[in-house]
Amino acid sequence: MAEVVASAPGKVLMTGGYLILERPNAGIVLSTTARFYAIVKPLYDELKSDSWAWAWTDVKLTSPQLSRESVYKLSLKSLVLQSVSSSESRNPFVEHAIQYAVAAAHATFDKNKKDELHKLLLQGLDITILGCNDFYSYRNQIEARGLPLTPEALAVLPPFTSITFNAEDSNGENCKPEVAKTGLGSSAAMTTAVVSALLHYLGVVNLSFSNDQQNEKKDSADLDVVHMIAQTAHCIAQGKVGSGFDVSSAVYGSQRYVRFSPEVISSAQVAVRGAPLEDVVADILKGNWDHERTKFSLPPLMSLLLGEPGTGGSSTPSMVGAVKKWQKSDPERSQETWRKLSESNSALETQLSMLSKLAEEHWDTYKCVIETCSRLKSEKWMEQATEPSKEAIVKSLLGARDAMLWIRYHMHQMGEAAGVPIEPESQTQLLNATMNMEGVLLAGVPGAGGFDAIFAVTLGDSGSNLTKTWSSLNVLALLVREDPRGVCLESSDPRTKEITSAISSTHIE
Repeated sequence: MAEVVASAPGKVLMTGGYLILERPNAGIVLSTTARFYAIVKPLYDELKSDSWAWAWTDVKLTSPQLSRESVYKLSLKSLVLQSVSSSESRNPFVEHAIQYAVAAAHATFDKNKKDELHKLLLQGLDITILGCNDFYSYRNQIEARGLPLTPEALAVLPPFTSITFNAEDSNGENCKPEVAKTGLGSSAAMTTAVVSALLHYLGVVNLSFSNDQQNEKKDSADLDVVHMIAQTAHCIAQGKVGSGFDVSSAVYGSQRYVRFSPEVISSAQVAVRGAPLEDVVADILKGNWDHERTKFSLPPLMSLLLGEPGTGGSSTPSMVGAVKKWQKSDPERSQETWRKLSESNSALETQLSMLSKLAEEHWDTYKCVIETCSRLKSEKWMEQATEPSKEAIVKSLLGARDAMLWIRYHMHQMGEAAGVPIEPESQTQLLNATMNMEGVLLAGVPGAGGFDAIFAVTLGDSGSNLTKTWSSLNVLALLVREDPRGVCLESSDPRTKEITSAISSTHIE
């Protein structure tokens, strides 16, 4: 079997923070140009003569950005991985992705195919994982080089730049690397990339290449398998059943998402206590996956921008825990806040959908309004509504802004009541300054909020002014943009692509 390379995108949860944890609340999640790659190939070129009798096979996992290599034995009977590396640092997301993907092959193949699978696994698995620079913070490296905090400075870094380790501690031993992240969902993208590459390599699914535009219907059943396995592996690795929007967007791309019922993976939680993995995965694949997803992407001539304020990110689980505690202690007030927040989320979704519809029906007028408004502050937009079709577009733009301001207000209230910084004061000042700029439609803290990168949606070509303003406010504009594609195959190892092509594709404004 030749080398297989698959990639999956990172995400930005624009609406639905906290609410998305409970059905039937929806969230809008945008997938991005930041992608995780998994490269799978055989560890050995040919089988040794005595390999038929082996009960274990070898697995090598390489993470070049962390200068790490882990070696495992995979039981061909129980499908459990055992580490044989001396390395302390384990990657539970990749370990579970491997076990569940191999178990999916066992659960779906007949006897003949299982014999082929056995031979393929006896050649060992050589897995390499790579994450785009956008998943990680490189502020320190940029500042150390004396470069300005601009996207151009980020673009100078080679793709898949090493992630810095902490200094040695007083005993002369290396600490674990403290990896500052930007909040794009690296664990979900990584898990999904590994699962999809392995499932394709083992012959469970047949995925399409990134440049194949006709792959949607053909791939849907295969993507569903990738989703079920990646979602389960990610939940088990996390030690809890999250909302799953990050894995869903890594598989299917930008979407409106309503979570699945947690019971659908209850058999996998039991498996942790000893049920055979193959049976568990067979149950998972037959389960009632009741999540809902609808295609969604930003209206035309709008761009997603992310700015890293340099405060090191936030712990989503601890913030979610604090909000849940508040919900229990003050059910009446919390329910009212959630109701208002849900209404504001729906209002934003409605206005963005309306703008997409208006773009389709009145393209020339839409284009003209967006280009004009991109050069003006929002209070001047209504002056451009000189005819009914222009007025409808401007009203939807202002309606979207208004909905975002209400979302921020209710999120801020929730944070204050729960005692967690969902929109901290420093972020409030930054978001207000951002929303007050020419051509900025809206800005907010994605997902659970806190100190992760903020997001903005800009009109037309106004993004370049915003990145300059952010730079003056000590905020680093990232290179990442919205890309509605989900998981796909790649034609080669991404490191073999010319560095110049990586830079040219970053759309620096």
